[in-house]
Amino acid sequence: MKNLFLSAAILLGGLTSFASTSPITNTIVKTVSIQDEYTEIKLEEVPAAITDALKKAYPDAVLSKAYKNAKSEYKLDVAVGDKVGNLYANADGTWIKK
Repeated sequence: MKNLFLSAAILLGGLTSFASTSPITNTIVKTVSIQDEYTEIKLEEVPAAITDALKKAYPDAVLSKAYKNAKSEYKLDVAVGDKVGNLYANADGTWIKK
């Protein structure tokens, strides 16, 4: 009889460990990326106001590529020494922070 109660206690104790599960949390992270579509243009098509602003702000800068979007904003691929980066400007030569 003791063995029957002991067996029942062990069996019920084992089942309770399976019954206690931790809640599953599912976290969904959505990332939305908004990017303006820029199309490459010839360097000659860059407005003089932008090239003048570039020469004034970065005298040693070399403009390698230029892009324009529908809002007449310009993306410039620029190299200063061994550093390469992008600059953004309006058609009037005002710099845009992006």
